[in-house]
Amino acid sequence: MSDTQVLCIGEVLFDCLADQPGKSLKEVESWTAYPGGAPANVACALVKLGTATGFIGCVGEDEPGNSLVALFQEIGVDVTGIQRHPKAPTRQVYVLRSQTGDRQFAGFGDLDTGDFADTKLRVSQLPESLFPGVSFLVSGTLELAYPQSREAIEKAVELAKQNHVKVFVDVNWRPVFWPNPDLAPGVILKFLEQADFLKLSDEEAQWLFNTIDPSAIAKQLPHLQGILITAGEAGCSYYLAHNSGKIPAFPVNVVDTTGAGDSFVAGFIHQLCQHGMDVLSDAETAKNVVRYASAVGAITTMKAGAIAAQPTPEEVEEFLSLH
Repeated sequence: MSDTQVLCIGEVLFDCLADQPGKSLKEVESWTAYPGGAPANVACALVKLGTATGFIGCVGEDEPGNSLVALFQEIGVDVTGIQRHPKAPTRQVYVLRSQTGDRQFAGFGDLDTGDFADTKLRVSQLPESLFPGVSFLVSGTLELAYPQSREAIEKAVELAKQNHVKVFVDVNWRPVFWPNPDLAPGVILKFLEQADFLKLSDEEAQWLFNTIDPSAIAKQLPHLQGILITAGEAGCSYYLAHNSGKIPAFPVNVVDTTGAGDSFVAGFIHQLCQHGMDVLSDAETAKNVVRYASAVGAITTMKAGAIAAQPTPEEVEEFLSLH
């Protein structure tokens, strides 16, 4: 048994951000590569906040893969669960930016979405020894698009359940990742039957559940212990242990929204690892947990790059004291 409190499973990749905001794909002249991938972002943000975290995923035996593993090691993420694929490359995704920092995913260059190493995660190499004693397993849904990685993630959820680990799912809907996007809603909704906590954007909530009211979603999925819906500048609404509410967004100077939702997830889980699940039963404490998570997300938008912009606990406390 390790001291790891959280395991994150799924994609780690390079976000190639357009250097010219407001330009179309053909108009962009240059790109800057930043480490990313939602579960990877969450893992790094948690470690920076002080919660021991491991990552499970697959990268290529290439230089981008080497640099991502080295980054995890430098930050302090447990890399026991990282697999290497001898032929498939580490994923790079091209991301356009608006003048206000919002993102639009623009594909994968000359490769198809199923060609990358992250889709080849092998169920036979899952580090089962990591699961005992862990508090949370965090997963997105992108890797459910590919049969091999979906099998591995479903096995990881099974191991989580066997070890009384809470399953936190961030929908993170990206149609460009799905070979057949029409299959996604059914696959995702089936997967959510195993979740304990769910995080969505307002657009994802509308797409999957035809509502942006977390209490209404709780009626559709009564097994969930918590639902968080983020809406950018419109703030966040939540349903946690029968407490519901909404908090406004923090007013910040947004540079890049990449990874803000992942930092939000990390802030939320970090608070529960620090204080325990019972804090959600108190309405005011539950609200403060969400407020802390929102602060972590807001700070991440103030610099470029998801992982590079993630805050320390001291920075979060200072930010909260000023707001």
